[in-house]
Amino acid sequence: MTPLSSGEIKRIKSLGAKKFRDSLGLFAVEGEKLVREALDSSFEVVKVYRASEIGQEAMSRISSLTTPSPVLAVVRIPEDVPELAPENPGKGLFLALDSIRDPGNLGTIIRTADWFGIDGIYASPDTVDVFNPKVVQATMGAIFRVPFKYASIPSLCKAAALSGGRVYGTFLDGSDIFRSPLDAGKDAASIIVIGNESRGISPEVAAQTTDRLLIPRFAGRKAESLNAAVAASLAMCEFRRRENA
Repeated sequence: MTPLSSGEIKRIKSLGAKKFRDSLGLFAVEGEKLVREALDSSFEVVKVYRASEIGQEAMSRISSLTTPSPVLAVVRIPEDVPELAPENPGKGLFLALDSIRDPGNLGTIIRTADWFGIDGIYASPDTVDVFNPKVVQATMGAIFRVPFKYASIPSLCKAAALSGGRVYGTFLDGSDIFRSPLDAGKDAASIIVIGNESRGISPEVAAQTTDRLLIPRFAGRKAESLNAAVAASLAMCEFRRRENA
């Protein structure tokens, strides 16, 4: 067994809090699949800890999970994401997250964006931290494949529209997404805006949208809204379906 010092245990455990992730520039990844994804990615893996090497008690002390996994990795947070430029997003299909606050929603959105080949995700500064342990777990490894950057969403949307792109938002007074023309960003940026779980898309961002869409509710049903991650998934699916039709 390789014993861990109390200082090292404290440092790893502290990565559960955003202020320590920010100050140390590190985040933790747990589970065989996620650690393998990290090792296979361009992210710098600082150190890997295995229960078989440090002992189950030490693993329990550094883990953020109720049932600790057999392996944990400490990974360096990238300093920048050069492929995502908010002032000039370029062609492609992107997501813009306007104040997504639930870690599970963010993780699921990233995981689904990976499935549908989204070119990148921009998020407002008040969106939940992408390196939050719950977000990381929910991505199932997609965090290492989908470019992600915090940025001013109103400025991003304005820049995309000025460069000839489209900015799509979902609203209750929008046009049926299944009957509306959709552009997946072949020639300029196309951005799908996903609003806050309770408030939807903010007025500042809504003012910059070029297309107002509606995910129609089944006739006769009284549900008031869709979960943000579900709405994002339906929108991404329809854009890609239409592109390949």
